[in-house]
Amino acid sequence: MARSTAPLRGVPAVAVSRPVLLLIGGGGAVLVIAGLHGLADLVGPVFLALVLTVAAQPLRTKLTRRGVPAWLATVLVLLAIYATIAALVASIVVSSVRFAKLIPSYDGQWHALLTKVSDALARAGIDPSQVQLAGRMDLGQLVGRVADAVGGLLGVVSILTLVVTVAFFMAMDATWFPDRLGQLPLHRRSLGQALATFASGTRWYLVVSTVFGLVVAALDTAAMFWLGVPGAALWGLLAFVTNYVPNVGFFIGLVPPTVLALLDGGPGLALVVVSVYIVINFVIQSLIQPRIVGGTVGLSPTVTMLSLVFWAFTLGPLGALMAVPLTLLVKALLVDADPQAAWISPLLTQHPPEFAGRSPHRHANGTPAAPRSRIRLDARR
Repeated sequence: MARSTAPLRGVPAVAVSRPVLLLIGGGGAVLVIAGLHGLADLVGPVFLALVLTVAAQPLRTKLTRRGVPAWLATVLVLLAIYATIAALVASIVVSSVRFAKLIPSYDGQWHALLTKVSDALARAGIDPSQVQLAGRMDLGQLVGRVADAVGGLLGVVSILTLVVTVAFFMAMDATWFPDRLGQLPLHRRSLGQALATFASGTRWYLVVSTVFGLVVAALDTAAMFWLGVPGAALWGLLAFVTNYVPNVGFFIGLVPPTVLALLDGGPGLALVVVSVYIVINFVIQSLIQPRIVGGTVGLSPTVTMLSLVFWAFTLGPLGALMAVPLTLLVKALLVDADPQAAWISPLLTQHPPEFAGRSPHRHANGTPAAPRSRIRLDARR
């Protein structure tokens, strides 16, 4: 029987069994998840603004060290954040619009392909009345859905306004917030360390994802250009953006060039496009990138995949895009900031602290702590 913490004066201790604690904690978690899901339109943009502010903070630090006035450094950071938001939205919108404009020009090839498929199924002994694909799979429906998606992207002006506004105030507060973390009471220093680790891990994740995204985008663009797939540069840009979505971003970036290759060059070219994407994804995104990401942010591939599913369900597309930073924040607040929960951390990481062959630093109570040099580095950021 597990007992609760020390009772209040005059209140007797109550024995609470572990199953009851698990049920209470699980019920509370369900309520929190339901609340996040209901407030997805608010939580997602606010966290996106937080991630962008954290990512841009080192720029402000470098500028102030070089003698740039604090107000000018803050303005430059805001401009960098706004430029990132504009580039992200523009890349998605341009790729979608370009795809929607290219598809109608292949209407004849689409119906010819569906007719061939219908004939092949009919020769296989399937009832012809069940293979009238041309009438059921109209290319215009696909164009309409792409147009609806573009309209949905263009209709998020209010969300973008919220991101821009929140990022403005967060950039202002970032001028003093790191110093306030250093002034926390001694018994709350673990929270400051956890938040500093979250910020550092988020920056490294964005750096690694950006570098590998550029590599994947360059290889995809070169391959699509060599194969003659229309809009090769756009599909490279889409591959770069979807690289920030762990594990499944590859499949999102694969659909448009595959469809165009199928319509422009037939099944053979489409198969080559899929094969090229799979090779690039397997070598870079499945073998190299997860090992580096796991070593820099401290999340195993399984945890990363599960976090993608969870945050996509909870917060929608923005949740999928920021699955890793969101998981790092939850880990910082619930695991890293609580010495009693430190035993959970090795279960979430790809390489536990002992992987490097040396024992981790520990607090006085025996719980693991981050190395001092890293804490100082994060504090300076």
